Amino acid sequence: MFKIPRSRLMGLVKAKGNKKTEFRLAELLCGAVINGWRRYLPISGRPGFAFRKQTVPIFVGGCFLHGCPKCFQLPKQNRAFWKVKIEGNQKRDHSVNGRMRRLGWKVIRISECQLKHSDRVVSNIRLTMG
Repeated sequence: MFKIPRSRLMGLVKAKGNKKTEFRLAELLCGAVINGWRRYLPISGRPGFAFRKQTVPIFVGGCFLHGCPKCFQLPKQNRAFWKVKIEGNQKRDHSVNGRMRRLGWKVIRISECQLKHSDRVVSNIRLTMG
């Protein structure tokens, strides 16, 4: 039987959101009574949440796949693959940020570890929304 290498198999996975972290952010937004957000709007970069009226997209990413400066550690196995993968994700994130800002959106990126500090996340969202 033909076996697909793990790295190639993982590259084929196209998730529709990081369910656990996005669910946690949704709980924070509801708990803080921040209304008006929508999920998965078909806009550039496909943010997990967006406030269309205030032009604020919120991207929620896992610390590993987005290379969080606080948490990320390069795996010991298949280092070259993961280094390229993470750097590619970071370049894409940077490109999406720039594109969204040029269109007048105020981009918020939240990493998984930041959700532990819910008060900071909520205040940042309120501040950005004006």
